[in-house]
Amino acid sequence: MDEQKKQLVLGIESSCDETGVALVQSQGSGVPALLAHALHSQIEMHQAYGGVVPELASRDHIRRVLPLTSAVLAEAGRSLAEVDVVAYTRGPGLAGALLVGAGVACALGMALGKPVLGVHHLEGHLLSPFLSADPPEFPFVALLVSGGHTQLMRVDGVGRYELLGETIDDAAGEAFDKSAKLMGLGYPGGPALSRLAQQGDPAAFKLPRPLLHSGNLDFSFAGLKTAVLTQARKLGDELEARKADLAASTQAAIVEVLVKKSLTALQETGLQRIVVAGGVGANRQLREQLDAACAKRRVRVHYPELHLCTDNGAMIALAAAMRLQAGQQQAIFDYAFDVKPRWPLNAIQGA
Repeated sequence: MDEQKKQLVLGIESSCDETGVALVQSQGSGVPALLAHALHSQIEMHQAYGGVVPELASRDHIRRVLPLTSAVLAEAGRSLAEVDVVAYTRGPGLAGALLVGAGVACALGMALGKPVLGVHHLEGHLLSPFLSADPPEFPFVALLVSGGHTQLMRVDGVGRYELLGETIDDAAGEAFDKSAKLMGLGYPGGPALSRLAQQGDPAAFKLPRPLLHSGNLDFSFAGLKTAVLTQARKLGDELEARKADLAASTQAAIVEVLVKKSLTALQETGLQRIVVAGGVGANRQLREQLDAACAKRRVRVHYPELHLCTDNGAMIALAAAMRLQAGQQQAIFDYAFDVKPRWPLNAIQGA
């Protein structure tokens, strides 16, 4: 085992409305071990506004990141001086929020005389199932369903990603959130819609399945959102009584498209393993239907642990450690940083 690769990596996540910090120990050629992590969600703060307010998000990250870092180090029984690399989310995300994490990480790196590493947020999600009790093996198909991103990737190794298909307008997470808002379910809309859907009939309303039979692996959910709006207006005063049915029908449409496209990706690539990552990956209906469909085809499905589906520092520290172990990237001692609010995952190949 290469002793130089056994490093203690501190990861900081601040791309949107969660502040996450984690400490990961690389294992040479093995999967890095998560020593401790802490997370603060801003959901309660943003609920009054019906969505994330970027300026408030940035200010809250400033308040939370150092106390969370202290808590993580204390839980792991490590000191700041023992950290070998400081990793942070470089993008994509909210520019102001990203700058907080990048600024703190580079300041810590400079103060400690340790190198820093900017990490792609979606790569963190993609690799997060490696921290689960049932980690995947390369190669696999990845379904990334995180916030404004819905993508299918072929993953042959760390930093070796091929885009198979992506959303051309609204992503699955946006379809959940926007549909929930149309139903008056508040923020965060996706989880609220999923909970309400458990009480409804998924076949109550005939909603479109955009691009289901398109012949490619791209996604489009803007038309579904419009159909939900049209149906809500038709219901009028009956909406409150039929809200659970509308929620269930909306969820059924989104899940059917995600499952069908995922199965097509597996068929086209010939791979026998799929990883689902990102916030929507916690959706129970998606997991149940994908598990059932893949079981019939004898395909393995891997998910992050439920508490690691949302944005978190553990996935950032893990992605940094795995890139370093794979020799895909070097941590640097240059503390002049930038962030990338828009940053395609397939643009980071080995970078």
